[in-house]
Parts: sequence; C-alpha cells; structure tokens
Amino acid sequence: MKKITIITLILSITSLHIKAQEFNTKETRFTAHNKGKIYLYWGGNRGNYSRSDITFKGNDYKFTVKNAVARDLPKGYHIDYINPTRLTIPQTNFRLGYFITDHYNISFGIDHMKYVVQLNQIASITGTINLPETAAGSIYNGTYSNDPVPLTEDFLTFEHTDGLNYLNLEITRVDDISGLFKIRNTDIFQINITEAAGSGILYPKTLASVLGSERNDEFHISGYGVSAKAGLNFTFFKHFFIQTELKGGYINMYDIRTTQSSSDSAKQDFWFLERVIALGGIFKL
Repeated sequence: MKKITIITLILSITSLHIKAQEFNTKETRFTAHNKGKIYLYWGGNRGNYSRSDITFKGNDYKFTVKNAVARDLPKGYHIDYINPTRLTIPQTNFRLGYFITDHYNISFGIDHMKYVVQLNQIASITGTINLPETAAGSIYNGTYSNDPVPLTEDFLTFEHTDGLNYLNLEITRVDDISGLFKIRNTDIFQINITEAAGSGILYPKTLASVLGSERNDEFHISGYGVSAKAGLNFTFFKHFFIQTELKGGYINMYDIRTTQSSSDSAKQDFWFLERVIALGGIFKL
C-alpha cells in the first residue's frame, strides 16, 4: 500500500461529503434530531501496512531494517470477539461518541490492530552490531551497509500484537442518505454516510526479540497517529446499527520498548489502511 492510497481515501471522503450534503438538502431529513444523543459500537478490523524502515538501538548495536514487510493477524469468526476475558486476542474496534449537533459528533475510540513483521523475509540491514562474544546474537556482529539478511527468529522477532493500539479522538459528520434509496420510513430503516478525521496516541505492548534478547512485556506510549475515514451506517428502529468503515492514516512510533533493558528501543513510521465492521446502538441522553 502506498501513500497515494491514503490521499485517494481523503479525496473520496471529500467527494462523499459533498454528495451527502446534496442528498440531505434535496431528498431527506433526519427522522429525529441527533443533537444530545450518545452512541457506542464494537467490531472487528482487517489491516494493511506500508513497508517500514525500523531502527533498533541498544548499548551494543544500532541498525536499521529497511523496507520491512508486515501484515495483520486476523482471528476470523470467533467467540473471542464477545468473550470479556479475551477481548484483546482478536483485532477489535471500540468507539463512544456524543452528538454536539444534528450532524456532528465527537468520539473516543480504541483501534486494536495487530502488526507482525514477517519472518524469513530477506531485508536490507544498515548499521553496526557489536555484542559481547558470549551473547547469543554475537554471530551477527559486524558492520552492515544495505546487506541482505534473513529475518529469522534468532535475529529479530518484532510484533505489535497486544496490539497496535491506536487510542484516538475523532470528529465525525453524519448525513442521512435514505432518500437516495427511496426509503421513506426511516423509523424502521435508515442509511447514513459518515466521514471523520482524528488523531491520537499509540499504546502497544510490543513483542520483540532483538538478537536473542528477552522481550519487554509492558504497555508503553510509543508515538502518535493521524487518520481519516468514511463509512456507511445502517440503522434499524432508530436505535441499533451496523457500520462499515474504510480508515487510513499515518503512524509514527518514535519510542518503542523492545527488551527488558531501558537502553534498548526501536522506532518506525508507516501508513495503514483499516477495514472495519461494527455493531452499535444510539440513544438520547
């Protein structure tokens, strides 16, 4: 996925917003005022990530893995999505929002994505490794300049699988487009279009083994993200809905904890594209 995908998404959101305004003016009106309503939803996601340069540093090494390929870690259809004791196992989305006007709401959400650098890919490495000879990773000692190295488990394991947690605030516009589909009784069924922009922090628990080291096992604020999205909302009986979203953005993680040593860290930045489907409810306070 390239940056142009995100640009295309933003342009699409702008176009959809203009069309929705036209539909709302010419064809439909809200069944009831949204101002003062709250909503929440819970769902799942699939993600795609751009290639990323990841820099690792510690007392005895500093090197960059260039153009690393990563994927998500889908759970598929599973009871864990609604099991309170295992909610962080699948890739999930939670959001709670409040309508400040009939069309605009502000919300807080957690996008629990998962990010796994693929093992055994051949990556270009630049930097220096100078571990003590007794260390397991000392077989990789040397100076690298765009040298190809297979990313095996004894060299590098790197995952944000508990997870790539994007805690974010969004402002969202919602427009009723039911009239476009000749739906007249929106008390029973309503179709809305949504567009949003947001930003927030990354709060992962990163699973990393760098040159055979033991991983750090704590949540840590690692960086920030910005995002935009567009979606369709299908509301039933005014209070219950299914929502689909296409969300893209940029993540910069400049302070990733990797091992149990506080002197070891990593940094990276990349683009993401997320597809979301969620179930939710909307009610008047």
